[in-house]
Amino acid sequence: MKRIFGLLMALMMVWGFSGQAQATLILRGTDTLGNPLIYDNDLNITWYGNSNLPNIWQNQVDWASALTVNFGSTVYTDWRLPATVDGEYNYGYDGTTTVGYNITNSEMGHLYYTELGNLGAEDTSGAWQSDQGLKHPGDFILSNGPYWSGTEHSAALGWAWYFSFYNGFQNTIKTEGTYAEIDYYALAVRPGNVVIPEPGTMFLLGSGLIGLVGFRRTFRKR
Repeated sequence: MKRIFGLLMALMMVWGFSGQAQATLILRGTDTLGNPLIYDNDLNITWYGNSNLPNIWQNQVDWASALTVNFGSTVYTDWRLPATVDGEYNYGYDGTTTVGYNITNSEMGHLYYTELGNLGAEDTSGAWQSDQGLKHPGDFILSNGPYWSGTEHSAALGWAWYFSFYNGFQNTIKTEGTYAEIDYYALAVRPGNVVIPEPGTMFLLGSGLIGLVGFRRTFRKR
């Protein structure tokens, strides 16, 4: 009996610690299509870890807003494109500007640099980095290319922000009018965490172990 309950407690502790991982990116599992859902407990957002194929900005905005994700027993529909801190066009490499490298206050920049640990083409002093680029994708399915942000550039009508996972570069580009048919990748993100099914699984496992104890006692009496 003590051994059974000891095993049960050990399994529950393992599950508990897995839910309190030190890393700020936590893989919650995959949806019914096999795509990863990854929680960032630093920004309190959940990433849909698979990239949408390249398309124009408005189509990617529509894709994210229409995305329906079945995960466990819950359906999530509150998806959007990642946000960027909007501001005047200001290039730099030290991470304090709106355009350039090492910018981590946008959701994709935070993911690329802070969470995944990738390097930009230039370091914070402006020196070229040979080991730049998407070397560490983590649990994401990412492409070496630019991704649309859902944030429009308020200083330039018909422009929006983007972030390149090729070299960590953030910039704006035209989305409307002549020469605006540019196809970039897209990721979707939603606020908060997702409900994971492990607690129910652990409950069933615990019930099964307790039932096994009862069965063994009955069998011994016979």
